[in-house]
Amino acid sequence: MSKPEIIVTGATGQLGKEIQTLSSRFPIFDFVFLGRAGLPINDFSKAQELFKIHQPAFLINCAAYTAVDKAESEKETAFLVNADSVEILAALCKQYGTRFIHISTDYVFDGGSSTPLREDAPTGPISVYGASKLKGEELALKENPGSVIIRTSWVYSEFGNNFVKTMMRLMNERESINVVSDQIGSPTYAADLAEAIMQIINATQFVPGIYHYSNEGTISWYEFAVAIKEMINSSCIVNPIPTSQYPTPAKRPHYSLLDKTKISAVYALAIKDWKESLHVCISRLKNTY
Repeated sequence: MSKPEIIVTGATGQLGKEIQTLSSRFPIFDFVFLGRAGLPINDFSKAQELFKIHQPAFLINCAAYTAVDKAESEKETAFLVNADSVEILAALCKQYGTRFIHISTDYVFDGGSSTPLREDAPTGPISVYGASKLKGEELALKENPGSVIIRTSWVYSEFGNNFVKTMMRLMNERESINVVSDQIGSPTYAADLAEAIMQIINATQFVPGIYHYSNEGTISWYEFAVAIKEMINSSCIVNPIPTSQYPTPAKRPHYSLLDKTKISAVYALAIKDWKESLHVCISRLKNTY
């Protein structure tokens, strides 16, 4: 008998790569990793063809348009990838009885809260990127109420471009750097999120709905940078600055700390502290720089 298949879209991104790294630990499944070329996610007929061939048990949608600032001037593309294509995949998952797991973001919130955000907190994106991701959530649940949507924040990994790798490079090149100190949240090590997703897939019951996931703890980007500096023993000076001194095309939420109570309870997840996970990632990256 053939093994159940898991299709992973966005396979070349941070989370897709971490799932790929993890996949050998789950020999009960056949994994199909698809990048943009393997599955142009907005091409309905190509997507339908893939579903016919693979008849996947699960689809993990890691594909996303994540260039937050660029999205302000590329609205159409951001919505095509983050909303329209999600609608297509959610509908196909429903048609083929495939369980759909879709990754969303803390940017669906306006940043005005001062307490950790639960799944039912009011949304109010302040950027095109955030608006496109919220639309994707809405379309996924409309087309396929059986979807699992995981909102996450501040994702980093040993793969791809991210804050941790950028900081390590800059601290190597410069005597001092400025980092925003008034945006509060919690980082997510993509390897931990990959493990959480596999735990959801292996759970005795697949419970649909929206969930929040990041590592535990509350920090600013400045505090994140200071921790990176300490772990790599850098002599670079890290200066805290307000958001007003670092203007960007897209606005960022000032506060986007996610409450993880629901995902911990429903799927019995033990969530690691951000510092512990950062240490693991930096240990893996140290030889690169």
